[in-house]
Amino acid sequence: EEVQAQRETRAKVSGEPVQEARASTTDPEARNMKFPNGGYGPGHNVQFCTDVASGIIVGVDVTNAGSDAEEFPPMLEQLERRYARTPAEGLVDGGFATKEAINIAQAQGCTVYAPLKDEAKQRAAGKDPFAKKKGDTTAVANWRQRMGTEAAQTIYKLRAQTAEWVNAIARNRGFYTLPVRGLVKCRAVAALYAITHNIVQGAKLRAA
Repeated sequence: EEVQAQRETRAKVSGEPVQEARASTTDPEARNMKFPNGGYGPGHNVQFCTDVASGIIVGVDVTNAGSDAEEFPPMLEQLERRYARTPAEGLVDGGFATKEAINIAQAQGCTVYAPLKDEAKQRAAGKDPFAKKKGDTTAVANWRQRMGTEAAQTIYKLRAQTAEWVNAIARNRGFYTLPVRGLVKCRAVAALYAITHNIVQGAKLRAA
């Protein structure tokens, strides 16, 4: 019933027909998601926030959202609670960089670095992808302009050695299929993994 209500709410905005909702009988809190292998199945969305300089995981969350569109602001709130500060810069992929997320992040003092949607397609159409678009707020317009600079592109490349690296090494260590059910337990396992990762990474940093 909860999933059905969510779909009906989204349908009012998108105008698309409402599909009948189904829930997993083994984990009702799981949602049908697309996996990296191209298949679909019930799953949870694990989020790690990583410090660029050290490779230490500084934030952890698990949701049942099928996309990352609404995950960036809650992570910033978590970092504020944990460390009484918001990061000056946030490197996220395009799935996180909604206009709303960019506005919220900028209001909290976090400058967003994220790729623009359909950049190549806009160029092919003779449009400047980095120019301000109709309806853009100042924060979103600044983000577009910023990502057109060489400096921003250089900064964004650091994401590969942090966020992408942490996710890849998690899979290599077998952290992919969770042995528990439910959001609370999945968050506990994700937090334990993050602590283990940080102990290993911390030992490497001290040795260096």
